[in-house]
This record gives sequence, C-alpha cells and structure tokens, in this order.
Amino acid sequence: MAPRPTSRYRGPLGPDRILEYWSWVAWALFLLVTVDMLTTLFAASILGTAAEANPLIRWALGRGVVVLVAMNLLAVFVVVTFFYALVKMLERTPSRHQGHFSLVVELWLGRLIFAGLLVFANNLTAIFLGQSLL
Repeated sequence: MAPRPTSRYRGPLGPDRILEYWSWVAWALFLLVTVDMLTTLFAASILGTAAEANPLIRWALGRGVVVLVAMNLLAVFVVVTFFYALVKMLERTPSRHQGHFSLVVELWLGRLIFAGLLVFANNLTAIFLGQSLL
C-alpha cells in the first residue's frame, strides 16, 4: 500500500510558515500602500483629485501629501497589529484545526495581494487612459 500523501496544511505550524505569512503581508502592504500612494499621487497630478474614486483618499489628497502619508501609516499600523493578533490566534489554535485556519489565512493574504495588483492596474489605467477600470 502506497503511503498517503501529506498535505501542507497538516501538522504543527512552524516558524518558517509564519515568516512566509509575514512576507506576504509585507508584499500586500507594499502594493496597497506604497505603490498605490505613489501612483495615486501621480494620477492626481495629471487628472486632479476629483478623479479619485475613493472618497477618503480624495479627502486626504485635498488636504495634502502629509495627511495622505499619515493615513497610510495608520493603515500599516492597523494591518500589522491585526495580523500580529491573527498569528497569535493561529499559534494557539489546536493543531488539528491549524491546517484549516492556515488555509483561510493564506486565502485572505492572496486576496490582499490580488487587491493590491488590481489597485495598481486601476491607477495605471487612470494615468495612461484617463479613466478608471472600476
């Protein structure tokens, strides 16, 4: 009888996987904060702040770059704090449930990265074509 294949989601959660999750968070924040802020500023300089679809960002753009940067730093703080708490919950989860919880975390992180790429594509479309994808 052949050995049963093991799933990546079985077994205890190790420090390597947690470090990988933090790298995913870093990529998501890079896309959703840094890349978005830079492309938004560039788009606003070409199209004006009224072209910004997000009313909160439109408001921040109207108050200046310092307010926009402060809002983004606050968002980074909130996300990092939330994710730290999520990792602690994941570590305290019984090992028989960690695999499923890990899968949910990975799907959530994948969606964040996808959202960052979508926002980047939308900003580039606004810059080069003058209209939003959304």
